[in-house]
Amino acid sequence: MRAEPNAAETALAEAVRRLGRPGFEGALADWFDRSVAPDNLIILAYRDGGSPQVLYQRSGRSPVFGQVQSTYLGGAYLLDPYHDLHLTRVPAGLYRLTDVAPDAFQRSRYFTEYYRQTTLVDELTFIAYPAPGVSLNLCLGRDAVSGRAFDARAVEACQRITPVVVALAETHWVALRAGTSPGESVSGQLIRALAANGVKVTERQAEVALLILQGHSTASIALRIGVASQTVKVFRKQLYARCAISSQAELFSLFLPLLRGAGL
Repeated sequence: MRAEPNAAETALAEAVRRLGRPGFEGALADWFDRSVAPDNLIILAYRDGGSPQVLYQRSGRSPVFGQVQSTYLGGAYLLDPYHDLHLTRVPAGLYRLTDVAPDAFQRSRYFTEYYRQTTLVDELTFIAYPAPGVSLNLCLGRDAVSGRAFDARAVEACQRITPVVVALAETHWVALRAGTSPGESVSGQLIRALAANGVKVTERQAEVALLILQGHSTASIALRIGVASQTVKVFRKQLYARCAISSQAELFSLFLPLLRGAGL
């Protein structure tokens, strides 16, 4: 007697049937539901020279996506650990937020002002590259609906299906294209925006500002840019003096409108 396919296999078969056709995203979400039971799913396309595109989202009763349009796509995405993975072109695969976030992420203003409001407690993200200058993030989240992180079995299941997810995503969204605006660095755009407001900072000071806002500690910033920790403190002191501020909260309030401009 032949064994019947389980629910996850049946859902995967439906996703394959709908590949390149309407309904693929929903079928893919059903497969994820039956495989690892996330509380939410969002599929984002990060693009060189343009702001991200939300290709699909599904959530339960939590406010997880309540500020996606107004705050995240408005520029806060530039501080997100997964956007940093897009910039550094990590290999296609599965990445967990706790493994890729900066060491002081939960103390950053980005976390307290935006991420905490989502009620997310865990994220597992498949990263794929369907076209030059474009990275797909298929983010499975656990939030206030369940209130629990993914367990070892769920993580193992995601690791096992990663090659299939990447192949499906890269095939279905092969027509995506990067933005058309110049690929200027975010720090460069911030320098211009600050200068337009009468504040002059150096490239290094702008880079340190972004790393602070992303949630990197002094030691992490020093390692990242290849200088001593004391030098980072000097850069930060100079930055705060030039911007006439004295805290990270003020830095976030000053830079978020500029990030919105940089993200357009």
